[in-house]
Amino acid sequence: MTDSFPRRQARTRRFTLGAPRGFTVSPDGERVVFLRSRGGTDPVTCLWTLDLGSGEERLVADPHELAAGSEEDLPPEERARRERSREQAGGVVGYATDRPVTMAAFALSGQLYVTEFAAGLTPRLVDTPGAVIDPRPDPLGRRVAFVSGGALHVHDITARTTTALAEPDGEHVTFGLADFVAAEEMGRMRGYWWSPDGEALLVARVDDTPVRRWHIADPANPDREPAIVAYPAAGTANARVSLQIVGLDGAQVPVQWEGEYLADAVWDAEGLLVVVQPRDQKALRVLRVDVATGATSVVHEQTDPVWVDIVPGVPAHTASGALVTAGDADGARRLVVDGEPVTPPSLQVRDVLDIDGDVVLFRASEDPVSIGLWTWGPDGLTALTPPDGVHSGRLAGGTLVVARQALDADGTVTSVHRGGAEHTIPSFADLPGLLPRVTLLRAGERELRTAVLLPTGHEPGRPLPVLMDPYGGPHAQRVLAARGAHLTSQWFADQGFAVVVTDGRGTPGRGPEFERAVRGDLASPVLDDQVDALHAVAEQHPELDLTRVGIRGWSFGGYLAALAVLRRPDVFHAAVAGAPVTDWALYDTHYTERYLGHPDEDPDAYARSSLLADAAGLSRPLLLVHGLADDNVVAAHTLRLSSALLAGGRPHSVLPLSGVTHMTPQEVVAENLLLLQVQFLREALGVDDAIG
Repeated sequence: MTDSFPRRQARTRRFTLGAPRGFTVSPDGERVVFLRSRGGTDPVTCLWTLDLGSGEERLVADPHELAAGSEEDLPPEERARRERSREQAGGVVGYATDRPVTMAAFALSGQLYVTEFAAGLTPRLVDTPGAVIDPRPDPLGRRVAFVSGGALHVHDITARTTTALAEPDGEHVTFGLADFVAAEEMGRMRGYWWSPDGEALLVARVDDTPVRRWHIADPANPDREPAIVAYPAAGTANARVSLQIVGLDGAQVPVQWEGEYLADAVWDAEGLLVVVQPRDQKALRVLRVDVATGATSVVHEQTDPVWVDIVPGVPAHTASGALVTAGDADGARRLVVDGEPVTPPSLQVRDVLDIDGDVVLFRASEDPVSIGLWTWGPDGLTALTPPDGVHSGRLAGGTLVVARQALDADGTVTSVHRGGAEHTIPSFADLPGLLPRVTLLRAGERELRTAVLLPTGHEPGRPLPVLMDPYGGPHAQRVLAARGAHLTSQWFADQGFAVVVTDGRGTPGRGPEFERAVRGDLASPVLDDQVDALHAVAEQHPELDLTRVGIRGWSFGGYLAALAVLRRPDVFHAAVAGAPVTDWALYDTHYTERYLGHPDEDPDAYARSSLLADAAGLSRPLLLVHGLADDNVVAAHTLRLSSALLAGGRPHSVLPLSGVTHMTPQEVVAENLLLLQVQFLREALGVDDAIG
C-alpha cells in the first residue's frame, strides 16, 4: 500500500465501497436483495440477489453495462435527495420491490429500469417523459410509480403506458417528494405510498411558496447563476404539506389533518396511518385515515413537555393487527405494543427494522457504545447478537440478515441465517490497513462514554499533546464498539496526539433525560462534558499534556470546536471547525426549534448558543473550513463568524472549499483536508513530526 491513509480513506468513501448494504428479504425468506459495488474503490453500486436455496449470488443490474460507460447524469432533485441521505456512491443507490420481492424498479442517471429477479433477464429501460426520481412498484408488481418534473406518474408494466396522476398546480409545487426538513431532519425520504391492492396512492403535495429563498453562489465561477434554495430557517415559514389519496382513475380524496410536520405514513392490510407533529414537537400523533372520505381519527398519541422524538420504523402492525410504536417511560425509550411497553427500562430502543408475522425485529442498547439486534414476539424478548458491537439487520419469512461491526474485525461482516444454516455475503471493501488502539471508558461523574486512542508504538511516559475529536451533539454517536468509527482518530493519534472522543449530553443511546439536557442551551452542556471528560481521562492517562490541547470537528462537531476555543481558552489551545453552525437562527426549523424553541419566543436560547457574540474574545488559533456549495449548514455561518472575528481584530484562518457541499466526497479534497488539519494543529500546538 503506497498511498497514504487519507488518500485510501477518501478513495474508498471511508472503506464503505464494496460492502453489501440496502437489504430486502422476500416474505418467503428464500431471496435476499442487496446493493454492492464491484470493489473497494468502485463507486458504482450494483444490484444483487442471493438465492438461499442454491446459495447462488447473481448480479442483477450493473450500471457499467446498462449505462455503457457514460457519465452519471442526475436530475437536481436526485442530487438533493442524495445530499440529504449523505449518499456518496453512484450507480444503483436505491431500489424498491413489489410485496413478494419478485421484481424491482430503480433509477439510473434519471432513467427508469424494471427487472424481474427470477427471469435472469437484463433490466428493461422504460421510456419516461423526463428524469425519474424515487421509482416504486405497487405491491402486486403490475405498475411502477415515480416522480418526474414534480409530477407523480404511474407506468403500467404490461401495457407499457405511463400516466401522470398528480401534476404541479403552482410554480413551487411538487407531488410525491419529501420536503427539505422531512428529508434532512425526520428521515422521511419519500412523498408517496401505494395502497396494499395497488389501486391508489397516498401522495404528499409540497408547496414551497412560503419558504424563504436563499442564494448559494459559486464565487470561483462568477459566470454561473447562484443556486436558489428554499431553506426554512428557524422561526420562518415551512413548506405547506398536504395529503391526498389518488386513485389510478385520477379520483382524489383530500386527507384531513392538522399539524406542521408530516413525519411518516404507513398503508398496510390494517389500513392507512399518517404520523404528524405540531411545530413545537411536543406531541406525535398517529392518525387513522378513512380512505373513502379522507377523515382522520387519533389512534395513538405521545406528548412531552420538552419534545417527542420520531423513532424510525414505527408505527407498524403485526400480522395479528397489534399496533407497534415506541415511547419514553421510566427513563428509557421502549418498544410499545398496543399501548403497553414490552421492553425493560434497561434497554434503549433505537429503531424498528422489520415485523415478520407477530415478531418485531428492532435495534437497542444496554450500553450506548453497542447496538444489538433484538426480537419481541409470542416467545417474549430475545437478544439475537453478542453484547458488543454495532448491528443492523432485516427479518422476513424466518430469514435473518445480520450486519455486524465490532472492535475485533475490519469493516462490516454480513451473515444470513435461515433454518439453522448460515451464509456470509462477501464484502469487496478494501481493508483500512490501520488498527485502532482504542480504549473505551466511562469518564467523570456522568460516566460519559469516551474513546482514547494513543499513537501506534507509543512509549509509556512520553508526554502527548491532546486532540479532542468529537461530534458531541444530537442524532450522532462517535464512541462505538466498532473499528470503523475510530479509523480517522487513530490516524490523527499516529501523527503524535493522544486522541480523546467523547459523547456528551445530547447524544443518543442513553435515554431521554440525557438527550434533553441540551434543551434551551446547545452550548454549555456539550462543552462542559468535553472538559469534564478531558480531565477525567488525564487522571487515568498522565501522559496527556493538558498544556497542549486541540479540538477538531465537522458540522455540530465544528460548532463545538469553535465554541471550545472561544469560551474555554484556558482548556483548549487550538481548534479546527469544519462546516460549523455559528448562528442557530440560520439553521433549519425542525432541528433548531426542537432544542431552542421558536426564536421569537425564546431569543435568549439562541443568544446563549450563538458563537458570534464570543468572537471578540478569541485568543487561540482557529481554522474555519466550509464548503461553499453547502445547502445544509450554509457558508454564511463561517463567513459571519469570520466577519465578527475581523471586527474584533482577532486573527484566524478560513479555508473555503469551492464546489463542496456538507459532504466532502471528492477524493483530493477529503485527503488534503486531513493533511491540512494536521499541519495546522501541529504548528499551533508545537507537535513534532508524525510517529506513525
